Amino acid sequence: MASSYGPGSSEPDSTGKKSDSKLESPRTQYLLLMTFSVVIGLAAALGAFFFRWLIEIFQSAFWTKGSDFLESAANSPWWLVLLLPCAGGLAAGVIITNWAPEAKGPGVPEVIKAIAVRGGVIRHRITFLKALVTSLLIGCGASVGREGPIVQIGASLGSSVSRIFKLDKSMLPVCVAAGAAAGISATFNAPLTGTLFAIEILLLDTEISYISHIIVASVTASALSKFFWGDFPTFDAPHFTFNNFEELIIFFILGILAGFVSLAFIAMIRTTENIFDKIPIKDWIKPGIGGLILGLIALKIPGVLGVGYETVNLSLTGVLPLDLALLLLAAKMVATSLCLGSGMSGGIFAPSLVLGATLGISVSTGLNMLFPSLALTHSQYALVGMGTVVAGTTLAPITAVLTVFELTYSYKIILPMMVGCMTSTLVVRMLNGYSIYEAKLLRQGVNIIRGHDESVLVNVAITEVMETDFDTLKMSDPLSKAMEMVLSSPFPHFPVLNDDKKIEGILTLRDMRPYFKDQNYLKELPAIVDSIMNRTIVSVPQNSNLKEALMLFERTGVSFLPVIDSENKVIGIIKSIEAFKKFQEKRQRNRILSLAVKN
Repeated sequence: MASSYGPGSSEPDSTGKKSDSKLESPRTQYLLLMTFSVVIGLAAALGAFFFRWLIEIFQSAFWTKGSDFLESAANSPWWLVLLLPCAGGLAAGVIITNWAPEAKGPGVPEVIKAIAVRGGVIRHRITFLKALVTSLLIGCGASVGREGPIVQIGASLGSSVSRIFKLDKSMLPVCVAAGAAAGISATFNAPLTGTLFAIEILLLDTEISYISHIIVASVTASALSKFFWGDFPTFDAPHFTFNNFEELIIFFILGILAGFVSLAFIAMIRTTENIFDKIPIKDWIKPGIGGLILGLIALKIPGVLGVGYETVNLSLTGVLPLDLALLLLAAKMVATSLCLGSGMSGGIFAPSLVLGATLGISVSTGLNMLFPSLALTHSQYALVGMGTVVAGTTLAPITAVLTVFELTYSYKIILPMMVGCMTSTLVVRMLNGYSIYEAKLLRQGVNIIRGHDESVLVNVAITEVMETDFDTLKMSDPLSKAMEMVLSSPFPHFPVLNDDKKIEGILTLRDMRPYFKDQNYLKELPAIVDSIMNRTIVSVPQNSNLKEALMLFERTGVSFLPVIDSENKVIGIIKSIEAFKKFQEKRQRNRILSLAVKN
């Protein structure tokens, strides 16, 4: 810009104020947060139990009786298969559109956004409405998963518990992540998977001491889930044996194929979202259309309905023929994309497991047909396939490895899983660069930043940094008044307003300096502020964050920024020195639990 606003000194702001939190001591804060982790774990497990109970209620109420959901759907009359997903989509569309827009979609991107953008704040109502909407959709046959919604339910409970008990704001993201981890742990009875899911996918930065709180919540939820459901196996996972290291080449190939399946899945969801966005009808109707198309597919392929665990178990038992496995692979991808693209609520974790299981058994069956001497075990390739597609869609290979490990408790599966999952992740990272969750956030204009310092910047709102006690000038004010204010102010930088109190320019000591050198300088000009003010304005909107402000300071060299509202009125100012102080304060505060507690 033509003129910087110039450097200037400032009075101390409120950074020295005592925190509103009652948890002043780091040691006390650490111990109390550990206690709250147990509470969050219990709450998340109860939320998961309530959610799964609702699913069972809706499925038993709507469908013909059967030994499992797939048999119930296959035995139901054709008109029910066709219309029930549509009816569920319409009902869910009304609830989502009018009362809970955050309940739309998988759930995990919404939690990531809440942590990265809103500091972990999730509305209290989301806990119940997410459970209600998603359980209704799954109960009606929607081709979505239940894990993503359980993550959002657990995260919402973690956010609510921390705010109800008025924990320090800096602890809110940890509580949200602990609730999400507890939800996953309760679903799979897998505390390690829950913990790694929170760390690898949800948290943008992690302090070592925070991990213990997440583990406590995850273990608590797993223990309570055993009380509700017993020591249950999520899948009929077979015993895994691995003795032929030459098979690692096949697992490597499986990883490459899983990467391309993941890319196709991500692209198909994005395409269906674009198509439904362009349909000129009310948003609440779109899930009904998606449900109707799903019903048409299900008339021929009932296996696309519901979460899809029945298909996974068929793959793990090795009884799924090649043609049916390939058909279910393609049909499930289309069905889930339709549901999520039309605006339904539901996860992608379970559909990814289905895609991986059908891909794995397709590879093993196909190779056995071509090379009978290989004698590949179908169930083992289904297991590894599950992990590789999950790794490709989420770009979380460690979580994928641990998910399958905790299903089998066999150390022999780790090496094949690592080969397949890392290969799949590498393919997606090289050809796309974003996970399925990050891709959905990009559609909303949210570019997630990985790294401690930058996430601290994003989490600090402009309104936390700005000063509301500041001086202004009017365009019509005489220069004599401006001169007096410049001489008497400790920070001679003034927004200049018009008669409607909207900003029109900036007046600083630098603009007045020629007058102080030669008072004849202004004789040829009207003796008002409008004649010498700088009309090039660098400002920030009130909904910005500290990262955007610091980038402006660096790019323009100005020493302060007016904060403007939607009507172009100044509601505060940010001084560059105070913005950098706030960053240092927040960074230090977020790391306080990792510092040694002295004395």
